[in-house]
Amino acid sequence: MNTVLVTGASGGIGEQLARVFAKNKCNLILVARSQAKLQSLASELKSQYGTSCTVISSDLSDPAAPAALFEQVQAAGLHVDILVNNAGLLYEGPLHANPLESHLQLLQVNVNACAALAYLFLKPMLEKRSGKILNVASTSAFQPVPMLSTYGASKAFLLSFSEALSIETQGTGVTVTALCPGFTNTDMIAKDNGGKSMNLPFVPNMEASEVAQEGYDACMAGKFMHINGRMNQLVVEVGRFQPRPLRRFLSGLIAKRGF
Repeated sequence: MNTVLVTGASGGIGEQLARVFAKNKCNLILVARSQAKLQSLASELKSQYGTSCTVISSDLSDPAAPAALFEQVQAAGLHVDILVNNAGLLYEGPLHANPLESHLQLLQVNVNACAALAYLFLKPMLEKRSGKILNVASTSAFQPVPMLSTYGASKAFLLSFSEALSIETQGTGVTVTALCPGFTNTDMIAKDNGGKSMNLPFVPNMEASEVAQEGYDACMAGKFMHINGRMNQLVVEVGRFQPRPLRRFLSGLIAKRGF
């Protein structure tokens, strides 16, 4: 039975990924800042699926958190078969409109913590010649995203990082998958304007449960990348053939529209 560590498991895509892995008879290590939410989810999954859930409260915006998390897992005698790097932050608006501290915190969670956890948990997987890493990136990784500049850049790093690792680990028994959802209906993208969420013109937002199921399937199949939803796949594919000036122009129009 696989043991799966999911960061950012207290809500959104992370919670839904935990549910999908539990449904498929995996034991779970649930990680997030809110211990109360994790305990509630752990109790529900144990009752519904009989899965074993270990809860670890961790704030990945602390640079020391990834190493401390790894040590806690090791001390508990647990081997992580599947690492799900899902935790992430998002701040909307021009770069200067949010405090520098917020941008640095975002980069710590979305980039540094993901890279550190992959580094720490990869070695035991390689020694066992078995394991999987699922990094939750985004369709924003494929083009500039004004008003979400640090978020988009962090996801571009995660996509590139994941694809490079997927090549490095070929033939080792370990696979690395980048999951690239578009806008998904979660609290992260909810706005205060009557409950409306961020969205792209003509592209319906997906539900977190859909994204999670596709992510699970891609991870277990060992795919190096999966873009969620046909419309998101089309948008990314069309973008590949656009000259950079046109991509910049379109990105600017969408940003001015305010998503």
